Amino acid sequence: MPGFGGGRLSGQAIFFSRTVGAARALLRRSHLPSESVLTVRDLCLDRVQRKVERSGRSIELTTKEFALLEYLMRNAGRRLTRAMIIEHVWNLTFDSTTNVVDVYINYLRRKVDDGFSPALIHTVRGVGYEMSPEGASA
Repeated sequence: MPGFGGGRLSGQAIFFSRTVGAARALLRRSHLPSESVLTVRDLCLDRVQRKVERSGRSIELTTKEFALLEYLMRNAGRRLTRAMIIEHVWNLTFDSTTNVVDVYINYLRRKVDDGFSPALIHTVRGVGYEMSPEGASA
């Protein structure tokens, strides 16, 4: 709407939407404990040094893989839906047509579970995923 500030208003709305989204992400994370080293069985994630090891062997991860693994480890033993993972790791609202969570879970499994026993990352049919602290099948 020329002359009525319509363009400026939409820019403000976008800024507000992003600010609200960032605030929600901070609030979601604020209830989580802030240990610098997370451990599930023989898998260790050092948040400060950004290192991951399993059975003493170093594992290289991308930034997103690291964030996903951290979220799974913080919630070990809990069933996490794809929507929960997308909101917490990607800070997005869930889009049922995307398979980004499945793709990144696959990347993590290759790096964290392949060649190790027991597998820690499990698919929960009809729900999503779970990192099992016992290593048992979910």
